[in-house]
Amino acid sequence: MAFTRPKLATGVRLHRDKVREQDVLLFPEGALVLNETALEVLDLVDGERTLDDIAAVLSERYEGANVKDDVAELLDGIGERGLVVEADG
Repeated sequence: MAFTRPKLATGVRLHRDKVREQDVLLFPEGALVLNETALEVLDLVDGERTLDDIAAVLSERYEGANVKDDVAELLDGIGERGLVVEADG
C-alpha cells in the first residue's frame, strides 16, 4: 500500500495523554502509543501534503537524511490497520 497523499482515517486523531505523558493515535477500537518519530510523521499527515512533501520536511529536520522509505514504511504499517488512508482527489 503506497500512499500518495495520506490522511488520518475518519474517527482517528492524534492525542497527548498528559497523565502518562505519551502521544497516542486514538481510534474507535482503541489507541496506538506513538514514539517520537511516528508522532513527527503523523503530525504532518493532513491529506494535503504528499508523501514526498512529508519526507522533505523531515529530511530538513534531520540534516538532509533520506527518510522517504522510512516514512512510507511507517505509513504503510499504520495504513494496514486502517488508521491512515489515501486522501480523495
